[in-house]
Amino acid sequence: MLAADDVHWWYRGRRRVIDAALECLGLPDDARILDAGCGSGRMLDELAAHGEVTGVDSDPACVAAAGARGRNVLPAELPHLPFSGASFDLVTCFDVIEHLDDDVAALRELRRVAVPSGRLLATVPAYQSLWSRHDVVNRHRRRYRAGSFAAAAETAGWTVERQTYFNSLLLPPAAALRIGERLRRPARARGGSDLDLTPARLDRVLELPLQLEAALVRRRVRLPAGLSLMTICRNPDQP
Repeated sequence: MLAADDVHWWYRGRRRVIDAALECLGLPDDARILDAGCGSGRMLDELAAHGEVTGVDSDPACVAAAGARGRNVLPAELPHLPFSGASFDLVTCFDVIEHLDDDVAALRELRRVAVPSGRLLATVPAYQSLWSRHDVVNRHRRRYRAGSFAAAAETAGWTVERQTYFNSLLLPPAAALRIGERLRRPARARGGSDLDLTPARLDRVLELPLQLEAALVRRRVRLPAGLSLMTICRNPDQP
């Protein structure tokens, strides 16, 4: 996954959608930004266009890879972040919360380090009904609907401002693939991550639907379904 982050169509397309959402936030020029679970650090490069960025990750290989990009990256794991309260104007968490046993505790910790009226921008995989070998390989604990993620965020004290699904146009073939996988006998079931399913020569073509979706997100269109869910929350002014 570290090797794929720069080039794979899914990561590139997700960055397009996230960039579109970031443009709508109206962040101050000197925004302090935390990316919790920064992985390879590739998204830190995008976030750096919006302010002063810091990354954390629990995996030493990720910390090393992100640090090699010249970014400020620390070893840390949710729900225990090494920062004082109210330290960041924006906290981001991209496809991380689904890995954690206690999602509410993680969201509460992200709120602790956000300033009053600060924002959370998070993405997670959508629909528990799409659970597959891909989720097992990637050590997911759950997948989400908009309502279930909103409930967890609100329990942690956030106010949900906006939600949209994305990777919508590829939802039907992906759902068909996963249903077909369940119908196979276990001995014949495919192993590995879904990232391995598509050849590199198709990356540019498969990224095009996400490019279209990013344009819609920039116009604040809510996509009603998709393989992923994006949520924007605000930290209330008062506890």
